[in-house]
Amino acid sequence: MEVDLHAFLTTIDLPLPIDVDDKYVWVAGDSNCFDFRSSSTWDVLRPRQDIKNWVDVVWFKGAIPKHSFNMWIANYDRMPTRSRLVAWGLPISAACPLCSNFDETRDHLLLSCAYSLAIWREVFSRCQPPVGAFTNWSELLSWIRAATSRRLSLLRKIATQAVVYHIWKQRNNMVHNQQLIPPATVFNNIDKEIRNIISARRRRKLFDSLMGDPELS
Repeated sequence: MEVDLHAFLTTIDLPLPIDVDDKYVWVAGDSNCFDFRSSSTWDVLRPRQDIKNWVDVVWFKGAIPKHSFNMWIANYDRMPTRSRLVAWGLPISAACPLCSNFDETRDHLLLSCAYSLAIWREVFSRCQPPVGAFTNWSELLSWIRAATSRRLSLLRKIATQAVVYHIWKQRNNMVHNQQLIPPATVFNNIDKEIRNIISARRRRKLFDSLMGDPELS
C-alpha cells in the first residue's frame, strides 16, 4: 500500500518548478515585507495611537521618571482611588482619606481636597496662580500650557508632577500607615526636591535659566 502511494505521488507534477529558489516573504498586517523588520511587526502587534495633546506635559526632557509615570497614570484617571475600588466591588468606604468630607476621586484628591489645596496655594505663589481653583483635570493641563514663557512652562511641569506624586504618596501613607504629614511640611519637601532637580540639570540651558529665578532663591 505504501509503495503504491509513493509511486502515485511521484507521478504528480510539482506546483512550482524545481530549478527556482524558494522566496520567503514576511507578511505584516496587509503588506508584504521582503526583509524582516521587528519595528513593522511591533506596529502590527501594538498599533500606534494618535499622539495625545498632553504628551509634553507628562514626558519631557529633564523630568523625573517616577514623577512622569505617576502623572501618566493620573492623566488617564487610572489611580486606584477609593471611588474606583468601590466601583470594582471592594467593601470599603469611598471617603477621601485626607479630609473624609467627599468621595475620593482623582480630581478631588489631587485638586480640590482641602489638604491638597493647601499645597497648591504654596505652588501658585511661585508659579503664577490660575484665575480660580481647579475644578477638573483639564483646567490643570490648561494652566500648565498657558505659561507665558518656556521657563515658566518647565517650572509648572516639574512642580505639578512633584505635587501629584507627593499628594498620592501622602494619601498612601494615610491609608496604609495612618500617618499624615502637615501640608506645609509636604510642600517644603516638594520645594527642596524641585531645587535639587533643577540644580542637577543646571548644565542644560533651560534649567540653567531657572537657577536665577527669584521665586526659587
